[in-house]
Amino acid sequence: MKTALRSFSIWRRKTSYAWQDARSLLGLTADTFKAARGARIIVYHGICEHDHLRFNNIFLLRKTLEQHFRIFKKYFNVVSMDDYYRQRFDSRRLNICIHFDDGYANQLKYVLPLLEEYRLPASFFITAIRDAGYDLLWNDFLGLLNRYGPKELVFQNKLFRKQQSILPRYISSAGGIFPRYVSTAGRLGLRETLMPLGFGPKAALIDEFGHLLPRRNNEDFWLQMTTGQIRTLSRSAYVTIGAHGYYHNDLSKIPLADAEKEMLSCRRFLENITGKAIKALAFPYGTYTPALLEAAKRANFSQLLPLGIHHPDRILRERLIINPYVSVTNQLLNIIQKRYDFWR
Repeated sequence: MKTALRSFSIWRRKTSYAWQDARSLLGLTADTFKAARGARIIVYHGICEHDHLRFNNIFLLRKTLEQHFRIFKKYFNVVSMDDYYRQRFDSRRLNICIHFDDGYANQLKYVLPLLEEYRLPASFFITAIRDAGYDLLWNDFLGLLNRYGPKELVFQNKLFRKQQSILPRYISSAGGIFPRYVSTAGRLGLRETLMPLGFGPKAALIDEFGHLLPRRNNEDFWLQMTTGQIRTLSRSAYVTIGAHGYYHNDLSKIPLADAEKEMLSCRRFLENITGKAIKALAFPYGTYTPALLEAAKRANFSQLLPLGIHHPDRILRERLIINPYVSVTNQLLNIIQKRYDFWR
């Protein structure tokens, strides 16, 4: 019965999406865009030219991003993060605040020129992984390993075997089929095994298996901005820089003292590069606890951005993630409806 209901729900959603796309081709969605009101923060991650679902489901094509920006410029009011917190909104339009997470070099390459062309403000939340001596995030390394690594690997005395699987939504917000390593004992995924740990085991994975991976021609999918690139990005009048953790650990899962140290160290790293005060923090993976929230306040962050708010506080603002599987029209309708819709 549950399977039948789920199949019907998927069919209904896909039918709805097809109908909205047809209405868009007929020019019938413009009035919906014009009538939209309120305020939304929307989150993008990596941007590339081709094959955006090659390693994960959080990347978007550059041409799709430009379509978003074109519609934002035409119908909505795009505001900076400071203006969003101050509620400096246009009551006659939907107010949009644009965020980019993770500090990819592709954001400087593809996003900054579009921001300057369309004159749109945006915030970029960057880790300090370069300060730690690495040029990619551990989860992006795992994406490369999932694709190019051996069928089996032994890590920390556990055997992991690669398998094609449908990723649960707590791992992959949009769902999707990707190869991943799963323990032969207990069936726990390698990503799930590493997620609650500090950076030490993650660094060990990178150091041990990094030589197996062909990085050339994949730079758009993993390469982090250098300190010079961060400095260049921060100089744009359209850009605000925020912190995203030192190592991109899930701060809600590691010891609180370590999480607090990561937040402070990331802030200092970015302030030394940009010469500007860093007051915003986007929680990696969007998760937090009440104790972590208080620690972030002690670290002098006055703008805190999770995914989903479960602890009312005026310092928190909720964000919506972009879904790379739906059309531009349906994505914008989801934003208007403030809907976390991650159907494929």
